[in-house]
Amino acid sequence: MQVRKRKFTYIDLFSGGGGLSEGFLSAGFNPVAHIEMDYEACLTLKTRLCYHYLRKNNIYSNYLLEEINREQLYSSVPHYELDSVINQTMSKKTMPEIFRKIDDLMEKQQTATVDLITGGPPCQAYSLVGRAVTSDKMKNDSRNYLYLLYCRVLKKYQPKMFVFENVPGLLNANAGKYYKNMKMAFKRVGYNVHSKILNAYDFGVLQNRRRVILIGWKKGSNYEYPQFAKTSMSYTVSDLFCDLPIIQAGETKNSYLFEDVGGYLEDFGIRSKGDILTWNTARPHINRDKEIYRKVIHTWNQEKRRLKYSELPESLKTHKNVTSFLDRYKVVASDLPATHTMMAHISKDGHYFIHPDIDQARSITVREAARIQSFPDNFYFEGSRTSALTQIGNAVPPLMARGLAYGILEELERKDK
Repeated sequence: MQVRKRKFTYIDLFSGGGGLSEGFLSAGFNPVAHIEMDYEACLTLKTRLCYHYLRKNNIYSNYLLEEINREQLYSSVPHYELDSVINQTMSKKTMPEIFRKIDDLMEKQQTATVDLITGGPPCQAYSLVGRAVTSDKMKNDSRNYLYLLYCRVLKKYQPKMFVFENVPGLLNANAGKYYKNMKMAFKRVGYNVHSKILNAYDFGVLQNRRRVILIGWKKGSNYEYPQFAKTSMSYTVSDLFCDLPIIQAGETKNSYLFEDVGGYLEDFGIRSKGDILTWNTARPHINRDKEIYRKVIHTWNQEKRRLKYSELPESLKTHKNVTSFLDRYKVVASDLPATHTMMAHISKDGHYFIHPDIDQARSITVREAARIQSFPDNFYFEGSRTSALTQIGNAVPPLMARGLAYGILEELERKDK
């Protein structure tokens, strides 16, 4: 059995749909295992592994064109590729079984060591929004302590470095105690740690998305927090959607407006020649929502400001709360250099991500959301629309992940010489 080799290996924890892993795969790292509890996200991970394995083969394109089914696609790659996706919830009870599966994978892949651990646990317990909507401010949420499971993986596999991604709220949640305890836990298992708040925009993502990137390295090594190159660009959000067809609520149009690729889409690898457009289906909307969307878009176009919920006519209001969450309707402004932060809440409704074209008066499609997060068009999301949007909203933007990967790769290669 032929096993592909790359210089550095990694295990991705809390993988979701694979945004973080995509960046490290693109930078040449070899995934030993992905651990993810959601079944449909695991299917997305497997399908993406097929893409990377079949990169120069028409089989993947045949799948996107629905000429073959998923079973046929998966049968086209070796078992060890798909087996690297472990569909299991990380907990004290399941960790021994997860470790056994990883060990088996390492033996099959002929992998002696793990160089890097990546991932970030669910962020709801650390986010400002999560704390605002619960009476105990998430203090009793078990997700606060998932980093301890991360530490168990570090202790067992002893990677050279690790990357832990989360929301900025991590730093001050519970008066900073979670973060303090987290750093102490990482140090106890043998790692120096340092964190910075980084913005996805600086990595080429047309989105203001600030995240805490905590990086650790083994005590006694000569590694440091990597230097990440900042991207300079002068694009606007309109460059994200410029080649996509006009569609109305409830419609599907999986065809590009033009074949030539250029500008932002080509420069940053969002769209490549020969790509097949998928997931470009607009949600159906009731007339009231469409009327609200038009007002929100009109206000932005004419006044360059966000329309508050309290400003809507009484006939369009659905509840009496006009004192909080007044920005619940927000247009993806095409004339700005970056969008507001993409969130998993888009899976519940599209009010916070309204398409900028007033004639379309709809929320953005799965593909448009994926582009905001910098997923390439050849990245296919498995599962329902709700699942796909959840995967997208929770993801680390692949362009940001790739920038992190290259910075870490440079640090590993420089210090390993």
